[in-house]
Amino acid sequence: MPSRPAREARDGRLRPDGGAREARGSGAAAPGVARLGEPVPPVRSLAELLDRARAAGPKVVAVPAAESDTALAALAEARRRGIARGLLLGGRRAIEDRLWKLEEDPSHHEIVEEADDARAARRAVESVKAGEAALLLKGRLPTGDLLRAVLDRASGLRAGRLLSDVMVTAHPTPDPPRIVGITDGGVNVAPGLVEKRAILENAVRVFHRLGHPRPVVAVLCAVERPSPAMPHTLEARALAEMSERGEIEGCEVVGPLALDNALLPWAARAKGIEHPLAGKADVLLVPTIESGNILGKAFSWLAGKPVAHVIEGARAPVLIPSRVERADDKLLSIALGVLSAGGC
Repeated sequence: MPSRPAREARDGRLRPDGGAREARGSGAAAPGVARLGEPVPPVRSLAELLDRARAAGPKVVAVPAAESDTALAALAEARRRGIARGLLLGGRRAIEDRLWKLEEDPSHHEIVEEADDARAARRAVESVKAGEAALLLKGRLPTGDLLRAVLDRASGLRAGRLLSDVMVTAHPTPDPPRIVGITDGGVNVAPGLVEKRAILENAVRVFHRLGHPRPVVAVLCAVERPSPAMPHTLEARALAEMSERGEIEGCEVVGPLALDNALLPWAARAKGIEHPLAGKADVLLVPTIESGNILGKAFSWLAGKPVAHVIEGARAPVLIPSRVERADDKLLSIALGVLSAGGC
């Protein structure tokens, strides 16, 4: 890959990994970042997510087939906020033209000429493996093409774990402000018990990085009582029992629960659910990709909530936002990826 812009290397604004140069003198932690050994305060809102990512950044984001107006707009804003800068692979002229139209100087990013989309995806993955970038963001190429490069057994970013999508959005009750996660509405079509456990553990890792040491995971179903006629309820109860036995660490698992009594304590009480964590979910584990996709889009398009996504389970965060997602949401995904990059 070409070297980073000489100007940035000269004035020391970036470390080789794309992170911010460490402050000297006072020894004070950056805003929103705990000192070494101290617990990280939990992220409670998506505004806090951006602030925390700025304190952790800037990181380098590799974008294959980068000729995407919304992806570039999000990355330009991330650069202005000190969250990230781009390693942009694709047609140089087209990328530069789009950046200028966004009033973004292309020299703030590294642009690599690569006309072939498949090669661009492979080179983006290689840049992460080489430490030249910290995370991946989908440009205009299809999700499957990027994940194919990520999952390549010889040259990809496999980490021995299942990949799954973790969406983070604002909790429907604004007082006090909270975030809530939804998983998996983007990768695994019809997960069984083993896959659901892996999806759950991926989401828990993301929430740990967001400062939630023991998130509550609600396993969603249509009803609250296990029934052989509804196999997802049996798997929900099995996951809750694994958590009770200590087989799933770092979280509390409750289920089966319907959506209302997973999020709203008064709804749980109205249905006679006595579990002390009913209605207090931090993460919603859905039974199928259809339910996760619909639920996530309902938050975004019906409730008007901002959203962020990250693919967890690879050696680096992978961002595959929908082509119709707003640039503001893609900015939030970059922020979530920056925070997730520290623990992959």
